Amino acid sequence: MDIEDPNPHADLWVWYGKWSDGSLPTYQSRRRYITDLYEPLLDALHSTSRTVIKPQEPTGWMRVDRSMEKIGNALERARDEEDFQSVGLLCREAVISLAQAVYDPEKHGALDGVPPSPTDAKRMLESYIAQELQGSAYDYQRKFAKAVFDLAVNLQHRRTAKFRDAALCAEATRSMINTIALLSGQRDPER
Repeated sequence: MDIEDPNPHADLWVWYGKWSDGSLPTYQSRRRYITDLYEPLLDALHSTSRTVIKPQEPTGWMRVDRSMEKIGNALERARDEEDFQSVGLLCREAVISLAQAVYDPEKHGALDGVPPSPTDAKRMLESYIAQELQGSAYDYQRKFAKAVFDLAVNLQHRRTAKFRDAALCAEATRSMINTIALLSGQRDPER
């Protein structure tokens, strides 16, 4: 965090030498000295927010970008199982928004011939990726999209969700959004 340790005492014996030299004769004076020593550090720590996942470059899909911002904020504030589960809900919603942004029923159709519903992100992305990355060479990319959606749904329903579960889900979601943004041309350099 690039915050310097304010404690000039290398060990307890050096500290003992400081307070027993007569300059800090009372418990209260020692307590005041320590408080003054660490107060700037505590202020810095309280003012520094915990950034868990790095903000990503905007995709240009407003709802997707807004969802990713909310995921980061929710993860930073999360403290208990329900908070971590809500990160899963936000990840699932981000994936749905992503699918709605890229899926074109005319171009991408449906793999099984049945058009996906507007909230069926899994099938929309599966059809999108199957069309954009045709052939068996792209099996793993298709599996990746399915796995991220499944991860988000699993986290949303996991009553024992922990920080790592939520952080991994958020990172996987971010990765998938960036992957689809690359695939769709959203990340192409401007000509």
